[in-house]
Amino acid sequence: MLLDAHGGLLAQGACSLEVSRPSPGFSEQDPQAWWQATVHAVAMLPKGARAGVRAIGLSGQMHGATMLDAHDRPLRPAILWNDGRSAPQCLELERRESAARAITGNIMMPGFTAPKLLWVARHEPEIFRRIAHVLLPKDYVRLRLTGERVSDMSDASGTGWLDVGRRQWSDAMLAATDLTRAHMPRLVEGSSPSGTLTAHAAEALGLPRALVAGGGGDNAASAVGLGVVRPGQAFLSLGTSGVLFVVTERFRPNPQRAVHAFCHCLPERWHQMSVMLSAASTLDWIAHTVGCAEDLPGLVKRAEAHGLHRHSPLFLPYLTGERTPHNDPHARGVFFGLRPDCTAAELAGAVLEGVALAFADGLDVLTEEGDQVGDISVTGGGARLPYWGRLIAAALRRPLTYRSAGEVGAALGAARLARLAAGEPEEAVCAAPPVERVVAPEAALSSLLAGRRRTFQRLYRDLKTAFVEFSS
Repeated sequence: MLLDAHGGLLAQGACSLEVSRPSPGFSEQDPQAWWQATVHAVAMLPKGARAGVRAIGLSGQMHGATMLDAHDRPLRPAILWNDGRSAPQCLELERRESAARAITGNIMMPGFTAPKLLWVARHEPEIFRRIAHVLLPKDYVRLRLTGERVSDMSDASGTGWLDVGRRQWSDAMLAATDLTRAHMPRLVEGSSPSGTLTAHAAEALGLPRALVAGGGGDNAASAVGLGVVRPGQAFLSLGTSGVLFVVTERFRPNPQRAVHAFCHCLPERWHQMSVMLSAASTLDWIAHTVGCAEDLPGLVKRAEAHGLHRHSPLFLPYLTGERTPHNDPHARGVFFGLRPDCTAAELAGAVLEGVALAFADGLDVLTEEGDQVGDISVTGGGARLPYWGRLIAAALRRPLTYRSAGEVGAALGAARLARLAAGEPEEAVCAAPPVERVVAPEAALSSLLAGRRRTFQRLYRDLKTAFVEFSS
């Protein structure tokens, strides 16, 4: 995303990436593909406009374990955020360091980076012995841009190695995975400079040798893009995963309920998140499954026309396990209440509803101790679907605010962090984008969903043991 001097959108570029799943529960990508996609996406921006770039911000998927040798070459495909293979290593890590939850503020989850390294040490010891550095996905791109191994506080919070309250690496957590600070990147705030483009990278991208900001993990950067920068402000992300994010004025952990407590990508701020592993990805899955991948909006319109009623099928959206509130890597997607006359539209409607009900579970966890969640802005590709917004607003019993550029919040946030790193003031850079519409909860739909949610929650409880047996 290319912004003008006033923060307005000039141009965008994009490139698709593939995910490899070599075994059930595995999720990997080739780090070289991230760099190739970066070059391709930047090349889509107008050449003349690129010449005026003075600062670059980065954002990316969190948690991915990118393992490099002493020459900064990837040793294997990166293990991604939605990979569930390291569940046993989570228990091992908390056994090795009994203060893990107090230090990191989080229950150790398979998606985090640290347990992935324990898995590699156990199953691929020859690779583990050669590891010189571990980077997160966006920080591998930074390495290719600047030659510097650097991360920011928000992304580092999701590794399982950060003392989140102190905003520094934890020697105790590193030792628990047989690593040291020498394996870790240097840490900066997301709004601070982290380096400048090398001559080689500048030539490859057709850019001047601009400074590169610390940047942020995808959700923290999305928050900056939406102007969610003050305590109590919140947003909901309908991306591949689903996130409810609220800014906090201090470190406020709640690991027993699988709430994420991370640093914000702005100084002296933190945030809480409830996270579901499968959100918009469930809709892509059902569209492909029923042969409607080429007309997903049409499928959603048919689901809306059919509507929901008391006997509509229910769907548990746990295709790759779940984080908040269950922390269950064994959970899987489930349709319940299918009938012989169920249509593709009804199945899609159940998927849309299942994600909405899971968001309601997440909001309950964030507010159960009396914490306030204010205005909720919406971001992510799923924000393009009005019917989904109606369902989520009804399930949360809260209005949802849709803002301009909300569909690309992380990219906008990264660009705003670049402006901050270049010296512009936060008050001017981080204003909330204009409101396009507000979706209020519909009373009748809220009442229907509240009743169906009780069954939705009971289904998970009843199947929890079966999920474990099924996956063993």
